[in-house]
Amino acid sequence: MQNLYQFQTADHIVAGPNSIRKLGEHLHLIGTNVQSALIITQPSIKGLGFVDEIINQLSSQDIKTDVSMNILPEPTVENIEEVFASIANKHYDVLIGIGGGSVLDATKILAVLKTNDNVVTELLGTDLVGKPGIPTILIPTTSGTGAEVTPNAIVTLPDEELKVGIVSKYLLPKIVFIDPILTLGLPKPITAATGMDAFTHSLESFISNKANPISDMFALESIRLISSSIVEAYQNGSSVDAREKMLLGSMYGGMALTSAGTAAVHALAYPLGGKFKIAHGVANSMLLPHVMKFNMDAITNRLLQVAEPMGINVQGCSEAEVAEKVVERIVEWTNILEIPQNLKQYGVKEEDIPELAVSASQVTRLLNNNPKELSLEDMEAIYRQLLV
Repeated sequence: MQNLYQFQTADHIVAGPNSIRKLGEHLHLIGTNVQSALIITQPSIKGLGFVDEIINQLSSQDIKTDVSMNILPEPTVENIEEVFASIANKHYDVLIGIGGGSVLDATKILAVLKTNDNVVTELLGTDLVGKPGIPTILIPTTSGTGAEVTPNAIVTLPDEELKVGIVSKYLLPKIVFIDPILTLGLPKPITAATGMDAFTHSLESFISNKANPISDMFALESIRLISSSIVEAYQNGSSVDAREKMLLGSMYGGMALTSAGTAAVHALAYPLGGKFKIAHGVANSMLLPHVMKFNMDAITNRLLQVAEPMGINVQGCSEAEVAEKVVERIVEWTNILEIPQNLKQYGVKEEDIPELAVSASQVTRLLNNNPKELSLEDMEAIYRQLLV
């Protein structure tokens, strides 16, 4: 545990079913007179009517509204720059991001590009954003990334076949709306992948070298909420209760990683997304049990503490058996949620493994959080366990 730790998150969080209907009433929290807004989303979200709901609220207050729907899933630097070019000469008082993690991250980046004289590549890394961006409102429509409450944003570098983060306090939004109604229509595969992504955030934060009392509080509650609802949300997507628990669990996971950071699972997942376009949540789900097994001798005590929030019966079990049961439960979930467990179906071959390991080894920001050091050989061995 670190002697010095800190925590930061969104300025205001408004939560509950149909809370999005109150967006207009909360604009004063931004602290400036809003006369123009840009809504950043994707066509699939626009088609559900949520964007129209926001436009109607803003129109009733005579706020001019534009909509951008050009953010790609897993956006590249080039994609972000292209969208920014289309809005660079337009004035907006607030940017509103409504969608999954890609949309939320893009909204955060676009907001600081509007006020900083930088291109995206100059911001990659930690604390390289010079000044605050345009105020943002973030509205997640998936229960996975927790991006709405983190100072992080992830972009893809196609040439390097890698995903890289921008980390800055200036990426934090002014207002977040946590509305489970927006997640009721999530398809099963997205529910599964994003839900396991959220769980990975929490578990990795809990076993991170930077874990601390603040991150532990959010991580354990996130684990409890997700463990009690992920299967129900997958099997009964219309359950508002399950969807709300998943959305809150995702947000708490984001708060945990804000303070503690994720670790080797995410480091190994980034090359899989960058090179083979494997969805981030799927990559995390595939890697999670294998990385936890690798870490096992260093995290047994931490896994003991997550067993109860995960609903695992530990009566009569040794400490080692409890830790094994935690990993077994994760594997059980991936089976129920029908998450792929074979890299071959994504085109990964044995000869790709060394290059993947080298790419993962460059994600030192996250590998430094892992409770055990990983050699290139260790990383290769973990990838090979998924070539079945």
